[in-house]
Amino acid sequence: MDKLTSHLPASIGHSAGFSAASTALEHITTLAAHHSKAPEETLHQPATHARSHEWLAALFPSAAHLEQLEADHHLGNYVIDRRTGAKSFEAMSIYVRVGMHLLYYGSAQEKALHWARTVKLLEQQSRKMGELYDAPESRDHIQPFVDSFVEVKNGLAELKQPDLTAYPNFNAFFARELKPTARPIDEPSDQLTVSSPADCRLTAYPTVDLATQYWIKGTGFTISRLLGSDELAAQFAGGSLVIARLAPQDYHRWHAPVSGTVESVADIPGAYYTVNPQAINQEGTLDVFCENRRSVMTLRRGASNARVAVVAVGAMLVGSIKYEEGAAVGREVRRGQCLGAFYYGGSTVIVVFPKGEVVLDEDLVRNSTELSCETLMRVGWRVGAGPA
Repeated sequence: MDKLTSHLPASIGHSAGFSAASTALEHITTLAAHHSKAPEETLHQPATHARSHEWLAALFPSAAHLEQLEADHHLGNYVIDRRTGAKSFEAMSIYVRVGMHLLYYGSAQEKALHWARTVKLLEQQSRKMGELYDAPESRDHIQPFVDSFVEVKNGLAELKQPDLTAYPNFNAFFARELKPTARPIDEPSDQLTVSSPADCRLTAYPTVDLATQYWIKGTGFTISRLLGSDELAAQFAGGSLVIARLAPQDYHRWHAPVSGTVESVADIPGAYYTVNPQAINQEGTLDVFCENRRSVMTLRRGASNARVAVVAVGAMLVGSIKYEEGAAVGREVRRGQCLGAFYYGGSTVIVVFPKGEVVLDEDLVRNSTELSCETLMRVGWRVGAGPA
């Protein structure tokens, strides 16, 4: 048994841990069906809150087990605001905390035996939330969601449809559109500038080796596995990548980081693990980027004729990944143009560049490597430029 379960009696080891997590996740998503409740009392209650700890302690088979998990794995993440330089703590939500438990508990041998159960559980809960938030009754959840997140409330003036009563369901609001002028791109006349694909917490790495050294610690990450193609991955050997994580309170659409032509779109089935940094950074567990459901778009960049891969990665409780009509194969897209939307939950966009295609901005690389910290970004903000 590993350090998370070695102190437990054999009779309540891995199976009890899975049962507790399953019960907890079912309870959270069922509470979320009461649409008049504020999200911070259900799905998004901070894992650091005293009520969260008390509730989880009552469910899990050993209080010591829970305390060990909390000691080994943090309850949130530090992020740096690019424009102000301020560093702040972003508390993990209760549903992400439960999802992380599903990755961590048990020995390697036990995990191999029970991953299928975990994958099925997360898929069931993700579909459940998708159905709940597609229902007309879920409109009642929109105002409590807005009231729970100051970022959402402060951004209402940016919405293409600011009337909250006009949305047919919660998912329609979650994937809300912004006014065309809401996210101007940096250096619009410079074809060599590369933009952030999302409102996000971003990490940037000049090489994949640096990404796996400082950030992606799970077992099995390769560009080939991420893209689902050895042939395509070979074109990105020695290349760079940026990882844009969208929190639930973020604007949940992603945009083109460069201008070019859509060459291909490939959907890859997979799991619905959390993409919280604590899951990505944990050594010895599976790599969620290569395990999760994702869609790989390749763009032929106009400025250099190089291929750029834009990977939309689904995550825990994300119901679907949907492309915009203008993002179809064969269509021209401009830097900053909306490519698609995620429906309910946190999610990630990974952009992969060939070797020498872009020089990533020093502050982003420094935050990602020396400080091992994400940077708060918005759609259209510069992440680098190239080729030189």
